[in-house]
Amino acid sequence: MPPVAPAPVSTADAWSIAGREFHSRLIVGTGKYASFQQTAECIRISGAEMVTVAVRRVNITRRGEENLLDYLDPARIHILPNTAGCFNAEDAMRTARLAREALENPWVKLEVIGDPDTLFPDTAALLEATRQLVREGFIVLPYTNDDLITAQRLVDAGAAAVMPLAAPIGSGLGIQNPTALRILREKITTVPLIVDAGVGCASDAAWAMELGADGVLMNTAIAAAADPPRMADAMRLAVAAGRASYRAGRMPERLYANASSPLAGKIA
Repeated sequence: MPPVAPAPVSTADAWSIAGREFHSRLIVGTGKYASFQQTAECIRISGAEMVTVAVRRVNITRRGEENLLDYLDPARIHILPNTAGCFNAEDAMRTARLAREALENPWVKLEVIGDPDTLFPDTAALLEATRQLVREGFIVLPYTNDDLITAQRLVDAGAAAVMPLAAPIGSGLGIQNPTALRILREKITTVPLIVDAGVGCASDAAWAMELGADGVLMNTAIAAAADPPRMADAMRLAVAAGRASYRAGRMPERLYANASSPLAGKIA
C-alpha cells in the first residue's frame, strides 16, 4: 500500500490544554510499533500533534544510540512523557522528574497502576502524586478510571485534563461504560476530557467523540493493527467525524418509525 498522506489539519475547532492550543483531537502513543520509522509514519498519517512517550521503556537520554526522539519533529509534535510501568506514587513522581530534566518539559501523562493484570489505576496514589506534581509546577494529565468522584478530585488537585479509560489498556474492547463517560462529560467542564485506553477500531474512537470527549488517546489500536498506517488514517477520520457529529447534535431516538416523507397531500 502506498503511504497515506494526512489531510490538512482543520483550525476551525481548536482546543487547548493548559493554555497550549491543538487542532487534532487524536493523541497517539509511540510503543509497540515494528520500528521507529513506522512509528513516525503512523504519527504523520494520523495528523496527531501530541504523542506520548513511556519514559521507563524508551531511550530518551542515551543520545549516542538510536532514539525515538530523532524521528519526531519538535516543531510540530508536542511530547507528552508518561509514567507507564509505575506502581506507586513515588516511582511515578520520580519518573516525571526524570522526564522533565531530560526533555525540559513539565508535562506528564501520569499513570500509577494498581493492578498488574488489568492495569487499572490506583486512584488514591494517583491523587497523591497529582497533588504533589502540581505543587512542583508540572502540567499533569492523569490516566484514571471512569468514576466521576475521582475525576472531580483530580480536577480539584490541579489536573490539566482528566483521562478516563474506555476499557483496560491495550485490550481493544472499546467503550464499556458509555453512561459513565456521558456523566463525566456533563460534570467535568473546566478541563478537557480525553478518553484514554481500550479503543480498538475506528468506530470506538468516533463513539468516544460522539459522547462528548474532547480528545482520544490510543496506541495499541494503531500499532497492533494488521496495517498500522491505514489504521492511523482511519482513526484520524473517525475522531474528526465523531467530533463533527457531536457538534451537529444527533436526532432524538424514537421507539417507533417516523416517516421521512409526510402523508399530508399524498395521492389517494
